[in-house]
Amino acid sequence: MKKVIIIGAGPAGLTTAYKILSLSKEFEVIILEESSYIGGISKTVDYKGNKMDMGGHRFFSKLPEINSIWNEILQDQGFPSYDDLILNRKSILFNTDLNPETNDNVMLTRNRISRIFFKQNFFDYPISLTLSTFHKLGLLTSIHIGLSFIKSILFKKKEINLENLYINKFSKKLYLIFFKNYTHKVWGRYPNEISADWGTQRVKGLSINSIIKDIIYHILHIKKKTETSLIRNFKYPKFGPGQLWETMAKKINQMGGKIILNAKVSKLNNQNSNINEITYIKDNKKHIISAGYFISSMPLKDLITKTTNTPAEINDIASHLPYRDFITLGLLVKKLNLKNETKIKTINNIIPDNWIYIQDENVKLGRIQIYNNWSPYMVKDIHNTIWLGLEYFCNEKDNLWNMSEKEFANMAINEIIKIGIIKNKNDVLDYHEEKVKKAYPAYFDSYQHIDKIKEYINSIKNLYCIGRNGQHRYNNMDHSMMTGILTAEIIVCNSTDKNKIWEVNIENEYHEK
Repeated sequence: MKKVIIIGAGPAGLTTAYKILSLSKEFEVIILEESSYIGGISKTVDYKGNKMDMGGHRFFSKLPEINSIWNEILQDQGFPSYDDLILNRKSILFNTDLNPETNDNVMLTRNRISRIFFKQNFFDYPISLTLSTFHKLGLLTSIHIGLSFIKSILFKKKEINLENLYINKFSKKLYLIFFKNYTHKVWGRYPNEISADWGTQRVKGLSINSIIKDIIYHILHIKKKTETSLIRNFKYPKFGPGQLWETMAKKINQMGGKIILNAKVSKLNNQNSNINEITYIKDNKKHIISAGYFISSMPLKDLITKTTNTPAEINDIASHLPYRDFITLGLLVKKLNLKNETKIKTINNIIPDNWIYIQDENVKLGRIQIYNNWSPYMVKDIHNTIWLGLEYFCNEKDNLWNMSEKEFANMAINEIIKIGIIKNKNDVLDYHEEKVKKAYPAYFDSYQHIDKIKEYINSIKNLYCIGRNGQHRYNNMDHSMMTGILTAEIIVCNSTDKNKIWEVNIENEYHEK
């Protein structure tokens, strides 16, 4: 049998293994995963019965291959979920016999509600041009936005950085209000220091024009192709994203694949532009495996530095590739200090948001997840508690990263009291911290030379790079999966064209934010 080694048991690595084993019985597939869990950043963490989703993962794709695989792993609900049931809330159901109340392996369909919290007011996310928005911003600011928008149409800037791209799409005034400082909070850099590549991937097709069209089409009930940031519902596993990947991992094992956890890759031996063996450490013991194919979803920076005989220039570029790390504080509270002023019914009438984007410059907090609204099955006691995910973006050397869990929790709790999310510390019942290294590949520093790394990787005949970190591209989950599907097809069909793997998510039609 032909042997395939896959580094990483995240969405890209698992999808590659699943697809290879589905297409052919001629391959032995082994996945090496550094951590003790399945799913990468898409894992689900269980803390005392309350489940955390790292970063929030909406299951929505315009790619039929992705939707097909999701449906093979977890089928859609045919009956209402718990909150829809008790609230008599309308829900989207499918022709299946899966009842979330009695079946665990089920994919729910959830409402997409994300808003910006700015100056004690909620704004639609993405920004909508409604009377409510203009009222909250004030007359003078609204007039300024209108004039700024006209200017952005008439005088386009050369998109040499993210700042100019945002101004072209949203006007300078909206950029200054909603994009400039929030981008700095997320990346630690201002938009004029970040490549426009990031924006072209993350805001494809989205602009004031598309927002206006979407509003008009929705009012007139006209069907149209909807930009992904404007979607109104999405799919979501009953117990969070990790459930889907754990289920896929079980299927991979049943199909003959092998997943080795706590296996840290330390070296890839490159001889004559071919990887002939890989070394990994498990239980303090060194293991060496030979294979015909090697697929990596590990951070590109680490892959290059662990591959032997790499040119000095390529090593230097890779060693300076930047990343943003991520901390989520799961916070269990009795109640929120926020009124539900929407028409959407929720348990205990809490606000209905999946995410809240925090624009306030005076706090480090970037975003809040309300897990109750992602799935009612994520919260142990949904009638008496609210389970939040407070999300912070940082670097490993930052003070935030190096705080003790107690120090970090106290800081985060003080911040949400400061901006009015909860009233006081008496509302807090419990907390749990989770850290994710290299969660977001960044588009500055040596990123400008990324094409040289791609060219070098492509020169190694049997090495394939997939996924967000494997390609140093801020892919969404479905795009990461697509790189795995294409890699599987190339290997099974004995093709040599690796370029199309790198071309995933460079088209202008698709966007998820």
